[in-house]
Amino acid sequence: MEELSIAEIQAQQRSGALTARALTESYLARIDALDRHGPALNSVIELNPDALAIADSLDEERQQGQVRGPLHGLPILIKDNLDTGDRLQTTAGSLALEGSHAAQDSFVAARLRQAGAVLLGKTNMSEWANFRSSHSSSGWSSRGGQTRNPYALDRSPSGSSSGSGAAAAANLCAAAVGTETDGSIISPSNNCGLVGIKPTLGLVSRAGIIPIAHSQDTAGPMARTVADAAALLGAMAGVDDDDPATAASAGHSFADYTQFLDPRGLHGARLGIARSLFGFSPRVDQILESAIDVLKQLGAEVVDPVNLDSLKGFDEHEGTVLEYEFKADLNAYLGRLGPQAPVHSLAEVIDFNHRHRDRVMPYFSQERMLASEAKGPLTDEAYLHARQECLRVSRTEGLDAALQANHLDALVGPSGGPAWLIDWINGDHFSGGSSTAPAMAGYPNITVPAGDVFGLPVGLSFMGAAWQEPTLIRLAYAFEQATHARRPPQFLPSIKFE
Repeated sequence: MEELSIAEIQAQQRSGALTARALTESYLARIDALDRHGPALNSVIELNPDALAIADSLDEERQQGQVRGPLHGLPILIKDNLDTGDRLQTTAGSLALEGSHAAQDSFVAARLRQAGAVLLGKTNMSEWANFRSSHSSSGWSSRGGQTRNPYALDRSPSGSSSGSGAAAAANLCAAAVGTETDGSIISPSNNCGLVGIKPTLGLVSRAGIIPIAHSQDTAGPMARTVADAAALLGAMAGVDDDDPATAASAGHSFADYTQFLDPRGLHGARLGIARSLFGFSPRVDQILESAIDVLKQLGAEVVDPVNLDSLKGFDEHEGTVLEYEFKADLNAYLGRLGPQAPVHSLAEVIDFNHRHRDRVMPYFSQERMLASEAKGPLTDEAYLHARQECLRVSRTEGLDAALQANHLDALVGPSGGPAWLIDWINGDHFSGGSSTAPAMAGYPNITVPAGDVFGLPVGLSFMGAAWQEPTLIRLAYAFEQATHARRPPQFLPSIKFE
């Protein structure tokens, strides 16, 4: 199964060399061998007991000449914060929601089913999408335990879509779905050698997804190639009456993003180098300088540097927005679960965590939840001011200003540093990256593998204005085809400093 692309899988199914059932059985066997045993990645929190039956029905459709599209018969793993109206739980990795079953599919899960995907199971994640503690370990959840990085098992897969990152990198599925508020698609994709697409806010519905913050939350594809990520994005995107933000995507959304794959896509492109995001790692800078040379060789016109100084020092405003919205949005989600749900509010989650702290909080606490619970309503002046400041620094004086003033197709920056050691005492050791500006602005961001540091992957980010996914896919694909920087993981106990 190693490194099979979506196009290759479809070709084998068309020829009769492979069936959806055989494919699903192969991925289930690989999950057993690598995730449950062997290196024990612990990236899959729960398997779908109906996966083989779904695969059988899709095989029957194919035999009858009905093929739904490029995802027909493909096993896909989705993050444990996306509702599925089946026998799978939806818990955000938390024991507080153990046993919780959604009444219906999230919009994303429903779209994937309609596209013919086999929902293979759900991936482990940083508990509550990494919004429980300021000292958390990415990839750890009280329900699922610690997910490990397939490139070096003592290294972090990053979060909060950690399981999706590790599983897709380890070829445990055809592709995976993650979610991001700030960095949770881009960072695990960077750490796990994947292509990750954080879409424009509103391109993909948020309905039926356990939230952090409605102003920044979005689901997105995580895959081994740009083509695979583009195929998955097309199945996920669309207008949803249950998410008003998606109304703005009408006329900007495409059912097929693979049409924008162009190996000459960098020729004539005008790119700005977000130089202020560099400098956190000399080795990452070296990889990025080589990547910039490739961009130039492929015909891109490079503007270097481009100023993004407006973002400096505005972490506090983003944190304020997220704390306010987390309380409001999570209470709304939990309130819709019905009387059978184990918890119905953030306050009840906090109380559950406290009462079961030996199992839920053995390594880190819930400071972020406590700070969020202390916030008032979304009409508070403090929230309104912080949200306006986030938009000002990320859009008006940030990405919009940089893109327009320099007549750019996209901005380029480091996706992040190499994966850090898992640390249950001190928590994560993020070094740097490019996720915050597009996250706060609600603009698209694509990371693509660019190189490695002692075998640990490092990605290059392409960032653009709203609804510019086609442009970013074209640019990322051209870079990927010229470099082929991704290397499959070797499941090493630790990296080799050689």
